[in-house]
Amino acid sequence: MPDNQGHQVRVGADIGGTFTDVVLEAGPSQHSAKVLTTHSEPEQAIVEGLLKVVETSGIGIDRVDQLIHGTTLATNALIERRGAKTAFITTQGFRDVIEMRTEGRFDQYDLNLSLPLPLISREHRYVVAGRIAANGRELVALDESALQDIAQKIKASAYQSVAIGFIHSYMNGEHEQRARDMIERLVPGVSLSISSEVSPQMREFERFNTVCANAFVKPLMASYLERLVGRLKSAGADCPVFMIHSGGGLISIESAIEFPVRLLESGPAGGAIYAADVAARYGLDRVLSFDMGGTTAKICLIEQYTPKTARSFEVARTYRFKKGSGMPISIPVIEMVETGAGGGSIGWVDALHQIRVGPESAGSEPGPACYDRGGENPTVTDADLLLGRLDADNFAGGDITLVRDNSLTALERHIGNKLEMDPETAAIGICEVVDENMANAARVHAVESGKELGDFTMIAFGGAAPLHACRLCEKLNIDALLIPPGAGVGSAIGFLRAPFGFEAVRGAYLKLSQFDPEWTNGLIQELSSEAEKFTRAGAPESELRREIKAYMRYQGQGWEIAVVLPDRAFVAGDDLEIRRLFEAEYMRLFGRALEGLDIEIMNWSVQSSSTLPAVEPVAPVPSESRLTPRSKRRIFDARKQTFVEAGVYDRESMVAGSRVAGPAIIDENETTTIVNSAFEAIMQSDRCLLVQRKSMETGDAD
Repeated sequence: MPDNQGHQVRVGADIGGTFTDVVLEAGPSQHSAKVLTTHSEPEQAIVEGLLKVVETSGIGIDRVDQLIHGTTLATNALIERRGAKTAFITTQGFRDVIEMRTEGRFDQYDLNLSLPLPLISREHRYVVAGRIAANGRELVALDESALQDIAQKIKASAYQSVAIGFIHSYMNGEHEQRARDMIERLVPGVSLSISSEVSPQMREFERFNTVCANAFVKPLMASYLERLVGRLKSAGADCPVFMIHSGGGLISIESAIEFPVRLLESGPAGGAIYAADVAARYGLDRVLSFDMGGTTAKICLIEQYTPKTARSFEVARTYRFKKGSGMPISIPVIEMVETGAGGGSIGWVDALHQIRVGPESAGSEPGPACYDRGGENPTVTDADLLLGRLDADNFAGGDITLVRDNSLTALERHIGNKLEMDPETAAIGICEVVDENMANAARVHAVESGKELGDFTMIAFGGAAPLHACRLCEKLNIDALLIPPGAGVGSAIGFLRAPFGFEAVRGAYLKLSQFDPEWTNGLIQELSSEAEKFTRAGAPESELRREIKAYMRYQGQGWEIAVVLPDRAFVAGDDLEIRRLFEAEYMRLFGRALEGLDIEIMNWSVQSSSTLPAVEPVAPVPSESRLTPRSKRRIFDARKQTFVEAGVYDRESMVAGSRVAGPAIIDENETTTIVNSAFEAIMQSDRCLLVQRKSMETGDAD
């Protein structure tokens, strides 16, 4: 139901490890709330936040038209191995695929290398005879009598969920479908997932692992989402609920329950979408998105207003920055690097007497020591408080009063006494370590993508990001960053900027020398129908746009690159156009094309999404004016390696053109922006803060 001015009322809700962010938007009006996450009942925090924003806005809860939700609950369940009791049924001879992995060593010189344990241990894996060939033809019939025996074992062992993954099922899923139907009939009520629907792509280890992950979290997420809908209705919000998936689109709650593995990176995806929206308004074609919350920090490269994407990613890595040390999930995803570096990340001293930060987090229960909720470990938030970056009486909009003495005690006990330093020096150590960890993650991500970060503009959001963004810019040689309005709840705002969309993927082999336009058009039409079905569930009347990609390589290579294909019916001779597109992309990535080699297409994808309103460019800033600070506060400036007097300003009181020279502190309800000595901040016409290096005219503080 629209608000009193006729605007649609939409709510974004993001559950993080420490805070749950809720944003209500009705036309140009926006209201937000940040509440501590309730881990035992995550839906409770959403309801609490929703009640806060409707009260602040004056809009009745019954007028909410739509709630869009993102969460890391599925990711946490996989990391903590806290899911359903799950069985895995696979093709005879392939029982140990998820344990053997790819037989690659992510650190070849580590003699004591520890590989991640498979999600489903061997005693819970069952095999059945039957074989599909790589071309989709049935070689051996499915052994249905063996399936009946397995069904009895599943029933007797009280499994809650079953994953089914057969070899080459991405080409022909008939055996998997028959197995699912039989298990469903013989074991009523058990949750079922088949790989030909969850991830129909070649490479059996990744596909099997993905369907196992889907089955593992499916009952948990189904229970949570059903409880959420029920709690919202009880509170008076009888509105449709949609979920944001890892690829950055919105899907119905029914689709999310069926494919919860698609939700693994849903929260961070919202932040990347928000950054892309800001980048489009400012015409910035090279952006580094920096999202730092209470538990983790996420970094994403955005070019041409589009976040970098991938067909797979890893969760629960056992070695930081080591590809192959985690659990591979083959679904479309916005690609980003994530580190255990948030406001709640715990500082500690290792065996070499070096300060380390994370990946363990104090979360919301008990939280940092300064929250005064029983936490005793020193965290990044405690360090920021001691360095003057936080206002103890106005944290999280005044909802939490920070206790400085608790931070002093925690830093002294756990770091200062061990390293013979005072608490303030220990706080400096924690902040410098966490900033360097994040900067190093950004460097690695950029190098892997062949980019130079000095050419990028940073867009920072999340409760802790504006506190640390200026220092990261110094470390990465970035000259400008934007802090958008509502930065403290950026991911939740990003949910409201996302289109309804779904990407259907399929493994289907084709040599370009044997290009068959009729076969290609049929495959693309099948994928289009699948993608549009999910998109229409949330946007039945919207005009849809379509993007077709082929994942291609030279014959003999091991990995593919994504190539966008023209959106039209293919005809004979189009193989030349496809080759040209592939070679252009190959040259862009690697510098030159290879001659005399055939080209293979391994996987295909079709993304369907609803159209969004055109982005309006930001109006120029009017004449600039200097502001007078409301007060002064002593903060630590890492570049100068000393404490300095910083002016304190209210972001709400700044108007377009207001200029603040560093060192400065700019306060708002959900976060605080720290402007270092070498930077200045200028309020833009859309309420974004542009923080940039001081020019020679204004005078560099150095």
